[in-house]
Amino acid sequence: MHKIKFYIVLITFFVIFVSCSGTKRENMSDTMQIKGSDTIVNLVQVWAEKFSQNNENLNIGVTGGGTGTGFAALLNNTCNIAMASRQAEDDEIDLAKKQNKIYKEFVVGLDGLAVLVNKNNPVNNLTIEQLRDIFMAKITNWKEVGGEDRPIVLLSRESNSGTHMFFKEHVIRLNDEKSKDEFSLKALLMPSSQAIVDEISQNPNAIGYVGIGFMESQTKTLLISAKGTTEFFKPTIENVMLGKYPISRPLYLYTNGEPTGIVKKFIDYTLSPEGQKVVVETDFVPITTNNK
Repeated sequence: MHKIKFYIVLITFFVIFVSCSGTKRENMSDTMQIKGSDTIVNLVQVWAEKFSQNNENLNIGVTGGGTGTGFAALLNNTCNIAMASRQAEDDEIDLAKKQNKIYKEFVVGLDGLAVLVNKNNPVNNLTIEQLRDIFMAKITNWKEVGGEDRPIVLLSRESNSGTHMFFKEHVIRLNDEKSKDEFSLKALLMPSSQAIVDEISQNPNAIGYVGIGFMESQTKTLLISAKGTTEFFKPTIENVMLGKYPISRPLYLYTNGEPTGIVKKFIDYTLSPEGQKVVVETDFVPITTNNK
């Protein structure tokens, strides 16, 4: 009799334990992983923080590594959203299709690539053709563009970066799809935009490019003219929005197929007036003029 009572108590305790454990699992925080472009990682982190304020049980992880890293993570199901500073390339789309995946693209903002030099560099502006020749090492001394007799040190993002790809297509190749021109092998490949800013602030001979969200007071931002023109523009929000600044681009988020659930809600938030206000606050350009 005592044994029967003991087993009844034991079974009751087990049922209660399982029920409580089940309740805990149901209430566990949801997790969303976002990976990719270093250019917009700060923007997406702010989005994630503000979005989480209204979704207390949601944990959002935001990590950079480059646009290519984001697409790889999306392909390998290690992230829910890929951040990109360029469109998905044909080989990335083909790899996804082989796994029966179709990437869904969202333009969430605009960006201009700022060309930075050291604050003590007397050069203030460059034509896009001069910029091209500098990064192809056809121009190797600052005196060739009105500066001091100093060698030019080239800083570039690594080839996995969407920023690198955009600069190559729009500056090195001047939007010529048939061009095979490449960066000079003398260019030092930097792991992040912040690394470029830090190096330029200390190196009087250096030049590099970053998204306008990375412009810092410790460096100088050059004015750039479009191909065949001599009117120079700074990468401001207004100039990017009006199409005056020649090195501008869209910014993207990608999902595997049509987003659903909390992923869809996050995407919708980034495109909302509140989300686009964050775009401006983080020094990028909104996709609609009423969020200026």
